[in-house]
Amino acid sequence: MLVLFCAIFAAIIYRWISLERLQRFAPIELSGTPTPEPTATRPPVITGKLDMAKLFNGITLHSTVETVPGADAATERTQPESYVLDLKLLAHVPSPNKTIEDLAKVSPELPTLLPGLTSMLSADSVSPLFAELYDTKVRMLRENLGRLDLLLSRHNFFDCQTVLQLQHPQTHRKALLLQADMDVDADGSDSDRLPAGTGAPANFKPATSYRWEKKTDAPNPYLAGTEQRLKRAEDEYALASTAPPRRRELRNAIAEIRAEVGTLKKFSFLIGATDPFIVVPGTFTRSPNPVKPGDYAVVVFADAIYPVIVGDVGPNDKVGEASLRIAKEVNALSTAYNRPVSDLKVTYLIFPGTAEKPFGPPDLEKIHARCETLVKEIGGASVPLHRLENIIPSPTPSATPSPSPSSSGTPSPSSTASGTPSPSPAPTFAFRVSSPAPTASVGSTHSPARSPAAARSARSRHKP
Repeated sequence: MLVLFCAIFAAIIYRWISLERLQRFAPIELSGTPTPEPTATRPPVITGKLDMAKLFNGITLHSTVETVPGADAATERTQPESYVLDLKLLAHVPSPNKTIEDLAKVSPELPTLLPGLTSMLSADSVSPLFAELYDTKVRMLRENLGRLDLLLSRHNFFDCQTVLQLQHPQTHRKALLLQADMDVDADGSDSDRLPAGTGAPANFKPATSYRWEKKTDAPNPYLAGTEQRLKRAEDEYALASTAPPRRRELRNAIAEIRAEVGTLKKFSFLIGATDPFIVVPGTFTRSPNPVKPGDYAVVVFADAIYPVIVGDVGPNDKVGEASLRIAKEVNALSTAYNRPVSDLKVTYLIFPGTAEKPFGPPDLEKIHARCETLVKEIGGASVPLHRLENIIPSPTPSATPSPSPSSSGTPSPSSTASGTPSPSPAPTFAFRVSSPAPTASVGSTHSPARSPAAARSARSRHKP
């Protein structure tokens, strides 16, 4: 027995010495280029065992256990107040930036990039939307305090630096200025322009608030999956074993999914991976000077100005979100899960009432020209607006035979270029190889439009 014990002890000592030597002499792996740490755009899904400190998602947690002498266990077990958890969330509601000096603390280049902003600021420039935004945040905290997994994270509570309502003194052009971070919106789909889907990350929605009637019979790439969800819900609802509470849930879900199916069959939408747009809270669309889908806007970050439109409406308690396309332009490391800018250093300047109908597929040249005109109406910019390239491949026409000398001036069906799109490229071809650095250069212009083959060869393999 003693010999066996000594052998086991010697094996443990030998193993420990081996591990120590391995850790001391193992080569350290160094990556060639340090990669900035990505910052999550969406909170992680909570599964399995719960760590209470992690569950609060950025909220500083102070926890204590207090005990007092009580009666016998059988008595105390029946008393509701004998075993109590008190939850108290202390939140500092921020005050908005008001002056050009305040704005410059967050974005030092802003006064130089848009010199007309100084003349547009006044003592009462702070929009009531700022107070309404934080009133909504606090109300949501109160409503969800019993559901810790639904509480706003520290990042999302402090996501807005200011909301200012501005008007230029000479042109009277109105603008709404926000300073916030930039989360990523990868939503949207349009089978007319891009028959293949660009992926379906968590919380993905195939529709955006900006939409227009479909122009072809090509089915939405997410329609089949939505119809499958509808069938599963209907099948479960039809089961005799389905409990009444679950039936009520399914009844509501079936109505929502049916409406979604009808919407996907009828409309086309913006595509987060390819189109330049921003997202505004729902309350912003109901203010005295409402922001609406289709309104033109510019996004200012570092020393660049990006022309965009308002493309989607988001929840009332969060601010600061742009399409994956704009996120990629700002920071090449962005994905549907990693935000390009986590600090409150992005300025969104929206021009309410500028939407032009009827809606249709976004025309990047028109967006650029319209935003350029609107920026001039607020005093102009010291740099050219960032020029965006259309990265959706054009349909590949079939070869057109040379006309014979005897052919008439009217082309025959066989000599007319086919308008049928070629098989859709993989969504990994959505972005260029030469992605802009995390701080994009100002006024950078892309080369003229190339053929689809040349464009595809120049795009990298990023997935949204």
